[in-house]
Amino acid sequence: MEWKFVRLLSIGQVQPGMKLGKRIYNEEGLTLLAEGAELTVSILRRLGNLGIDMLYVRDEITDDIVLPEMVTDETRRQAIKQIRTVYRSMMNDTMGRISYPHLGYSFRKMTEEILNDLGSREDVLIMLGDIHTTDHYLYTHSFNVCLYTLTLGMAAGYSKDDLFTLGMGSMLHDIGKTRIPPEVLLKPGRLSDEEFEEMKRHTEHGFAILKDEPFVPLLAAHCAFQHHERLDGSGYPRGIQGGEIHDFAKWIAITDSYDAMTTNRVYRRGMLPHEAVDILYGGSCIQYDQRKLEVFRDKVALYPVGLTVKLSTGETGVVTSVPPKTPNRPIVRVIEDAEGARVQPYEIDLSSRLSVMVERIKEA
Repeated sequence: MEWKFVRLLSIGQVQPGMKLGKRIYNEEGLTLLAEGAELTVSILRRLGNLGIDMLYVRDEITDDIVLPEMVTDETRRQAIKQIRTVYRSMMNDTMGRISYPHLGYSFRKMTEEILNDLGSREDVLIMLGDIHTTDHYLYTHSFNVCLYTLTLGMAAGYSKDDLFTLGMGSMLHDIGKTRIPPEVLLKPGRLSDEEFEEMKRHTEHGFAILKDEPFVPLLAAHCAFQHHERLDGSGYPRGIQGGEIHDFAKWIAITDSYDAMTTNRVYRRGMLPHEAVDILYGGSCIQYDQRKLEVFRDKVALYPVGLTVKLSTGETGVVTSVPPKTPNRPIVRVIEDAEGARVQPYEIDLSSRLSVMVERIKEA
């Protein structure tokens, strides 16, 4: 397992001269800025222009805080490379003439690698995603949704065969976007009604692409078809309800929405996990399956390691770890008292101090 010594700060809190604690990727999964790089004024300005508003940095106050990775860098890099290679070919194939006979085989292999990584870790939690630029969202989103969905599928006790199908369906859920015109897919702002109708067609395109592909389970094609359906019939493309929607698509509906909300986009900053979970719970029993949301809530780290928080006691601290059994009650290292004065750091385990709550995220 890989560990990084980090603290998570808004870019406004980062001081020139600080060292980057975790590498930054572009949306193709390639390293944009390596960990350990010195953050200068010009670099910080450039990162801000690229839509990055939070960074992991090395901090002497918290230099023993470590961040667990859900999968290895190599698994992550290879998966995004595979997605990028196939999707780019399909985007360039405007007439739909190229076939992809090994699509199912190669994506099944990547699903197996992700499952192996997740299976080698005990009590895996869904952590805040890697820091990315906002230039192309599709590749890393497809990977993240697969990673999160498989974490939930494992927690739900699915068989190995079901996990393979769920993994492929979640990794390929947005493959239909390769058939959406680039000016709509990559538009840096709100879509018009006409453009949104065009975007919604990616579910139908995805089903058409996958349903006859060798080595791709038909159920994976239905994941692409149904992941925007909602329990109350308000989704698309068919407006089906409740039991008409396959369970796999219900899982992907949650992880797809969560990653969309927590990822930086050109037109808005990404939410923190607790903010996104609150919104998802607002749709419990209406749009999202309540029991699946409960599994999700128990597997997501609401307050990421390294985040600076204000406690209900008035004290300020940094999240040092997230207990797998109580992911909404982290261990917090207090660094300031209620008056804002620096103190000799000490830790509070919120899983045992139930009277103390995280009141808000501490901003600069």
